[in-house]
Order: sequence, then C-alpha cells, then structure tokens
Amino acid sequence: MKKRVKKIFENFKEKPDIILIKNSSEPFIDHNFFYVTGLEKGLFEGSAAVLFPDGNVDLIVSKLEEGSAGKADADVKVYKKNEEFYELLKDTLGSVSVAGLNFEGILHRDFCKLKDMFPKTNFFDVSEAFAKTRAVKDASEINIIKKACEIVDKVIGKIPEFLHEGMFEYELAAEIDYFMQKNGADKSAFETISSFGKNTAEPHYTHGDTKLKKDDFLLCDFGACYRRYNSDITRTFVFGKANDKQIDMYKTVFEAQKIGFEKIKPGIKAHEVHDAVSSYVDGTKFKGCFIHSTGHSLGLAVHDGGAGFTPDNDVELKENMVLTVEPGVYIPGFGGVRIEDDVLIKKDGVELLTQSSKEFIEI
Repeated sequence: MKKRVKKIFENFKEKPDIILIKNSSEPFIDHNFFYVTGLEKGLFEGSAAVLFPDGNVDLIVSKLEEGSAGKADADVKVYKKNEEFYELLKDTLGSVSVAGLNFEGILHRDFCKLKDMFPKTNFFDVSEAFAKTRAVKDASEINIIKKACEIVDKVIGKIPEFLHEGMFEYELAAEIDYFMQKNGADKSAFETISSFGKNTAEPHYTHGDTKLKKDDFLLCDFGACYRRYNSDITRTFVFGKANDKQIDMYKTVFEAQKIGFEKIKPGIKAHEVHDAVSSYVDGTKFKGCFIHSTGHSLGLAVHDGGAGFTPDNDVELKENMVLTVEPGVYIPGFGGVRIEDDVLIKKDGVELLTQSSKEFIEI
C-alpha cells in the first residue's frame, strides 16, 4: 500500500505535508481510506488515516475496529471516546502547515471541526490527485475486479432459469442478488435493476411490481462487490418473440458497443469514445435515443476515478484503466436496450473482463 500512497503524493505539483482522510458515519465513508490501507473488512466509522510522503500511514480507529485495523500495514492508534480521537489526531498531525483533504469525501461539519482545531494549518483539496491515482489500477486491483466480473458472468447464465410469465421485477432482482452472493460476492455493487416492458426505457429504473409478459423487453443491470471492488454488467433480452423494432434497437446498440471497443486505446481523450458511439447511434433511425454517457470508470466505487466516457471529459486514457462501455437506445412508452461490459485498457486496445454472450437472446 505504500506504493499507492507515494503515487498519490506524486500527483501533486505542490505537495502537502500530510494527507488526512476522515470518515464520518455510514454512508459517509471515504473509499480512499480502503485504497490506502488495503483493508477489506470493517466499517471504520469515525476513523482517520494520515498519509505521509514516504508512504507510511497512521490509522486512528475506534476500539470496535482495532482487530480489523491490525491487518493494515500502518501504525494503528485506538480510541474509546471522541475526545480521545481528537487528542490522537492532534498528536499525529502536530503543527503541519499544509494538509490535504479529500473535499469530495469529508462532511462540512468535520471540515469545520478541523479548521477550529488547526487554525494555523492550510487545508486544500486533494480529490483530483486521489481520482487520478485510482483511475489507473495496479495488478492486485485488476485481479480482484476480474473476479467480480467472473461472478456476474455466472449469474447472467442463470437468468433464463429464473424467468416465468407473471413473475414480478422484484423477484428477478432478488434471484440475481442471491446468486451473486452464492457465487462469492460480498454484496451487490448497487441496487440491482430488473425492468420489464416499457420500464426498460428508464435507464435508472430499479425494480417494482410490474409482471413479466410475453414478448416484453427484459433488462438486467447489476454488479458484484468483491473484496470492496465492483463489476457492472447489463444485458437485454426479449421474453418470447422479438418484433422488428426490438431487433433493430438491439442491433443498433450491439454495433454501437463494438464501435466503442474499437475506439478505446491509450492516449486518446475519454470523450472521443463517447463521441464515436453517440455519432453512430444518431446516424440511425434512433437519433436522440441514446441519452447518457457511454461508460464510467470502475473500481472501489461503481463510478470510480475520473476517466468516464462522457461528452465533456478530456482525461487521457491510460493503460490499466478499468471502465464500462454501455450504449443504449430508449423509447419512452415502448422500451429500451442497453448492453454493458467492463473493459481493461491495454497497450493495443481493450481486454473484455465481462464475457457473457451478447448475441440477441429470445428467452
């Protein structure tokens, strides 16, 4: 983990004396805490990590987390009461003049408390350095993400066995979540989407009490969280016999994703991938029906780092970035198609991490 900490400091023009990561209570737990410690178990509410330029890390944790924290390569300090936490923090920070904070991961209340405690310390935002460092995965991260992808591939293969006419969307979501954990996931990466019929036209629809009917679109978007890292996959099916419009929508999205894969390589700007995919879709009869970005970075967070394939992202793609490629076509009142896979950027293109079939499947 020392290498990760050193890389974070390398991504500054003007380096801080230390970097402080301060967790609050769930859900306000900073993913960077786990990035720099490598810890996989534990909640770590009210904990802090102090990072030093030489790669060393000091952890301040509650008695509740002492056992879990001991697995990190860090100097662990334990408190029982809140007053003890702030005493330990004062001892650790000392009289540093410049301290980095992840403004995207700290509560305003905690920031104000730090300003009161350390009036002579200049705190500045280091969120960009964290994002830049985390966007490029190391070998350990890549291996874990690959395992998370293997899990969702196994679940995709089970979906036809779950389906029956009249089942509810929430039933399918429950089956997907169950089989992810049965195959090794710690939990779902996010709330599973299982949408039927016209609900598939809503990209961020989750699941409800709509029943599955013959010839309906069926869209499943889910991910596995494994050792804190996430996968993310989407497949669209037709439950029965597809009509010409459904087939045309699917073929358009399938081809758009291939164009995205072919465009990705180190050195190009992230938005160039989206531009290529969006231009293709807009050149078909489904112009204006692709309403979101082409993909996002993936890692400790489902949207991890700053390398997403968005229309305004000038980040340069680099080897060992992990992202999703997920074009879609959506027609309100009729339905939608989305196909999503996770890719690892290599020197000469991409390695497909999710490998489930994308051939048009009528179930």
